[in-house]
Formats: sequence, C-alpha cells, structure tokens
Amino acid sequence: MKSKKHSYNKPERSHRPHGKDPALSSKKLRTHDKKPVEGILSVNARGTGYVRIFSEKDQDVEIAHNDLQTALHGDIVLVKIVGKNREGKRTGKIDNIIRRAKVGFSGTLALEDGRYVLVPSDTRMYTTIEINKKNLLDAKVGEKVFVIITSWKDSSQKPEGKIEKVLGKEGENNAEMLGIALEKGFSEDFPAPVLRAAEDLKKEGIPESEIKARRDFRSITTFTIDPSDAKDFDDALSFQTLPNGNVEVGIHIADVSHYVQINSILDKEAEKRGTSVYLVDRTIPMLPEVLSNDLCSLKPNEDKLTMSAVFELDKKARVVQKWFGKTIIHSDKRFTYEEAEVILKEKKGLYKDELLALNTLAKELMKERFRNGALSLDQDEVKFELDERGVPIRVYRKVRGDSNRLIEEFMLLANKKVAEEIGMPDGKQATKENEQVFVYRIHDLPDKEKMADLAEYLKKLGHKVSLKNGIIPSHELNALIISLEGHEEKSSIQTAIVRSMAKAIYSTKNIGHYGLGFENYTHFTSPIRRYPDVIVHRLLESYSHNKKVPRQDWNKFEEISIMSSEREKEAAEAERASIKYKQVEYMSSRIGEVFDGVVTGVSEWGIYAEDKETKCEGMIKLKDLGSDFFVLDKKGMQVIGQKTKKTYRIGDQVKIKVMNADMKRKIIDYALA
Repeated sequence: MKSKKHSYNKPERSHRPHGKDPALSSKKLRTHDKKPVEGILSVNARGTGYVRIFSEKDQDVEIAHNDLQTALHGDIVLVKIVGKNREGKRTGKIDNIIRRAKVGFSGTLALEDGRYVLVPSDTRMYTTIEINKKNLLDAKVGEKVFVIITSWKDSSQKPEGKIEKVLGKEGENNAEMLGIALEKGFSEDFPAPVLRAAEDLKKEGIPESEIKARRDFRSITTFTIDPSDAKDFDDALSFQTLPNGNVEVGIHIADVSHYVQINSILDKEAEKRGTSVYLVDRTIPMLPEVLSNDLCSLKPNEDKLTMSAVFELDKKARVVQKWFGKTIIHSDKRFTYEEAEVILKEKKGLYKDELLALNTLAKELMKERFRNGALSLDQDEVKFELDERGVPIRVYRKVRGDSNRLIEEFMLLANKKVAEEIGMPDGKQATKENEQVFVYRIHDLPDKEKMADLAEYLKKLGHKVSLKNGIIPSHELNALIISLEGHEEKSSIQTAIVRSMAKAIYSTKNIGHYGLGFENYTHFTSPIRRYPDVIVHRLLESYSHNKKVPRQDWNKFEEISIMSSEREKEAAEAERASIKYKQVEYMSSRIGEVFDGVVTGVSEWGIYAEDKETKCEGMIKLKDLGSDFFVLDKKGMQVIGQKTKKTYRIGDQVKIKVMNADMKRKIIDYALA
C-alpha cells in the first residue's frame, strides 16, 4: 500500500489493526536507527509536523515544514529519524505516505498572483491548492468550495486540484456545514441509481407471504421513544404481562437487512458511508430518506418489518426466556423523551402502567451493570436553537432523564444478549472449535500509563484512588463520580477519565467491552444509521437457520469492522467540528460579555476554559494570566506561577470574558474577568 514518492494518493482504507502494528519492533527507537517507522502525523497551524509512532509511547518525532514531503495532518506515514533538535527532541523526515486522511478540502476560492487557488478552512493545511480555470465549475472568487487534490508531485510546489462542489457564500450556514461534512467524506447527495432502488422498494410494500413468515406482534402494546426532532425510528418496545406474573419485553429493531440485500447497490452505498452523520442543523443519512425516514422507520399506526430480541423478565429484570427473529409490529404511539418523562414523573398519561413497569426494570438492569463493573461516564451534550438563517440564538445542555435511560438499558440488554447468542454457544464462551464469525463492539482495557497519570491528577485534586494491576477499579471511579454530583469539577474529571480510556471499535476478535462491563457486546439496535448493525442482523439470521460462514470468508467481516470504525471516527469528528463552529458563531456576537467558566485543560500556551452553561470552550493565553510567569506542570495537569505559586488546574472555577471569536480559525479567546 505504499504510495509513490511525492504523489498525492486518494485515501485508502487501512487494514492494519488498531493500536500497535505487530510488524514493528516494540523496543525504543534509537536516534541512529535507519529503518522508517509507522505513525500518524499531526500538523500545527505553523506548518510544523509531529508524528506519533504506533509502536512506542515515547515523545513525538518533530518534522520540519520542509521535511513533510506533501504529508498532511492525519495521514498515516513512514518517518525516518534523522537526529535531535536543541531541546533534545527527536526530529525526522517523512519517508512515505501510507494512507491519506482526507478526501478533499473546503475553503474559499481566491486569486493569488493571477492564479486561482483554494484557501483551505482547515488551518492545519499549510498550503493553498492551485486550480486550473477548466476545473473551476463556474465558482466565483470569494465563494466557499470543496476541492479534491488531483496531483502533488513536488513538495516545493503547490498541489493541483479541481472543484468538486460549489458550496455557497463563505460564512453562510449551509456552505459551512456542507464543507465540514464533505471534508470527512460524507455527502448529502445519493447517486441516482441508489435513489431509484430505494423508490422501487417503497412501491413493493409488504407482501402477505412475508407477514406469514414472521412472528406477529401487531396486537401487543408497542411504542417508540425518541428525541423530539428524530425522523428515523430504529427501535420500538412492546410490553405485556404474562400469566405467571413475569413480563415479556420485545425490543424491535427496523429490519433494514430485509430491504438492503447483500451486494445490492443500496448495500454497497451503505457500506461505503458506514454511518449516518448528525451535524448541528441536519442529518446526513446512511440510507436514502425513503428508507431511513419512511419504509424502515418504525412510524406509529403502520405495519413495519422488524428484527426482534424478545425477553421474559422476572421482577428483578433477570432474563428467564429469550427469543430472536424476524417479526412484524404496529407501533401504537410515538413518544418524545420529554413526553415520556412527564408520564414517568406524574405517573399518569397514555401507557402509564407500561412505562412505569419498564422504568422499574430498567433501573434493575442498570444496578446489575454497575455491580458487574460498568463505568458511569454520562457526559453533558449541547443543543442549539437556530434562527431561520441557521445562526445559533441559544445554546443549552441536553438533560438526560429516566426516559433516556429506560431506552438505553433495553438497547444495551438486546445488544448484550445478541452477542452472547453467538459468542457463548450453549452458555459458554466460544472456543476455536465452535466459534462463529461475528461483528462485536469491543472496548479494550485502559492504557496503564494513562491510568497512572489519571491517578496522579486525581490525587492532586484531593481524590485518592488505588491502582490494581495498573488500572483504577471501575467501582472506585463510579464512587468518585457519584460523590462529585453537584460539584463544578465533575464534568472535567469525567472528561479526564474518558481521555484515559481506549476507544470502542468494531472487531471480529471479541475481547469484551470494558466500559460496559460486558464479556460479549455488539451493535444490533440501529441498522438505519450504522452499517455494522446491518451485518449483525444478517449473521444472526443466517445462524438461526444453521447457515455457517466459511472460515475463508471471515476476513471480509474484519475488513468491514475496521472500515466501519474509521467511518465512525470521521463522523464523530465532523459532528464535533459542526458543534465547535456553532459555538464560535454564538460567542462572536457576545464579545465583551462575562460568563461563569471552568478550566477544562492546560497546555504550554495557555489554559482552556468553557462557559458552564453553553460549554463553549476557548483559550486564555498564559501571558494574559497576569504579571506572573506561568509554566506547565504536565503531570499535575496544571499551570503554576513562578513567583506567586498561583495554580490553575482542570476543574477550577473562573470568570471568563469573551475577547475574540475567530470564525475562520474556529477559536474563541477568553480572558480572566
């Protein structure tokens, strides 16, 4: 997969496993070692690069601008170590580009020395991109456009590119949001044949033969609970009390795999996209809207095809019986989270008894999870109220109530039990002899070095925790989070805990899910918006009919897992970028205003702080902290004044004043007020 020297190759999906590359030596690299090593490149706004080597935890390798050899931020590269700088930090030179991180760049079309160029919005893109007149696509100077690099043979020259899409005027909401999505490879537009295929499925409807082949739940009380602005309803719950006093809960999931057949044009498009993307003002779906919002969506008062996990539960929410298979449902009611929350609190309203019973069971399921080592890491989310032009007029924290947790617990139960059905044949963990290929959702143990740093940080804040086999026990972290309820530092400490954790990914190699405390876990409950869930439905259906997957075909499921993990990461980055843009836009009309803030991070250049209510984060430069000279204490996650010994650390409460909000660079500058 090596690229040709100095060429610009389009992004390829890496098939290297996440984490360390076994082909690379785990020993520390010496300065005189000649063999190039693999890592991921970060580039700062000044055009200096830093490569994090996959095979070691040592300091990054610094790459001078002239030695980047056309490599860009986020690229997977081979780097050759060439020496050390004056500070003793290792320096290197990019030897080869293994995989490009981006498909293209959004930015503003400009004239530079009589030539058309793209000025990228991404400040880490250190060069403009030259565009030939024939590739302008009728764009005008000053407009926001999306450009694909077509050639870059010499790092001393500008890359050449062509405009793929004219987005609109710079600063307009639609242009900015489209630019964010396209940079991560997500488009609102579906190819015409894909749209036609979806429309054809809609016309077919549900044949009577399909209904007869399914377990019929249409006479059983069934409803959905979703956000107020949701358009695609993946999941529904059915509820009935059984003669023996137990209850039957059906977790019914849209049967996307019935409509999206293997290797069809819809399947290939869904696999390529991997996931839906949720920007501040829009959803970019994985499937055409005729499927995601209509045919597959579990809308009320309509017959819908579903894949279901059905459980008989006793009063302690213990699973007495389970069943998995294809069903048909008829949802009686579409609840919003807010509507369901009111019924749970006031104990009156439509389907009150069912909701209250489900809520009681959900609380039992949650207690059991925490007893088994699950982590409680719910973090605040922000929501935006936009005007007709897409400008944020209000930013607020999303409140999670019992209705949210109710749905979450039953989705977790379904995901866990489906994974156990495959990963634990006959109730025992699968062995090499009887294992079957499956797509699991896995979460590795935390890195011990990060755990040690977290323990030290918590100690400096006055919170003592223990390390057992290099890891802080989950029950201690949960107890700490509970003890911080109502304290300002809770959010910052939760963030620090999350940053010390590994990232959850998809894999056919089951190692369990550390954060949830599950030995077996998968994603079964959201096939409208996640491609791995579609694969899980297909495999579950095949295995229920004793159809095995030949071992020589197993590798393709690992490839899908790796690609889906990467697409999920790219979608999350796009979502965060849209939130950040709207936060900066919100604060741009509040220059000079003072807010209650909390310190969220520290660096060599300044301290990061966010407004408590809107979570708009910005930086206070160290030089603006006062007359003292402040330096970073990295281990203690704080900055310390050399004369006064005044400290600022994560969780400290501060009054912050908005000094500047740079829409182009997407940064907010604060000062202490």
